[in-house]
Amino acid sequence: MARIELEMLVKASPAACYALALNTQAHIDSTRHTGERVLAGPASGQLQLGDVVTWEARRLGVRQRLTVRITAAVPPHYFRDELVRGAFRTLRHEHYFEAVPGGTRVRDVFEFSSPLGFVGRWFDHLFLKSYLTRFLQARNEALEFRLEAGAAA
Repeated sequence: MARIELEMLVKASPAACYALALNTQAHIDSTRHTGERVLAGPASGQLQLGDVVTWEARRLGVRQRLTVRITAAVPPHYFRDELVRGAFRTLRHEHYFEAVPGGTRVRDVFEFSSPLGFVGRWFDHLFLKSYLTRFLQARNEALEFRLEAGAAA
């Protein structure tokens, strides 16, 4: 399983960071470059524990669907979403929000594996990990900009 860990300091409260990270419109706005949209599940407002949402986006030039469930939530400090159905064999994304001087430490732990055995592990580590790291960084920067500009959900 491949693992990506990202961390950033956001000048906003944990509650604001948590709420924006679970807001479907903020997710769509922060992934505009992939044409992401909701196909099934809550299409607006805040996602909550137990919610299942199917996203469709253009990734690596191909339209893909990914269905995830919010499997854990401890507002406003933590939530986890996990794969229900999609192009990965496994996918787990943990989101942490810790109050620190000057704002909130936002940390992502993203674990995934492809369904292609040895070839998939090679692909995960040499290509997909880099692509997904850039994707997550861009999404986090868009959310950070929105929070620090005062335009939170």
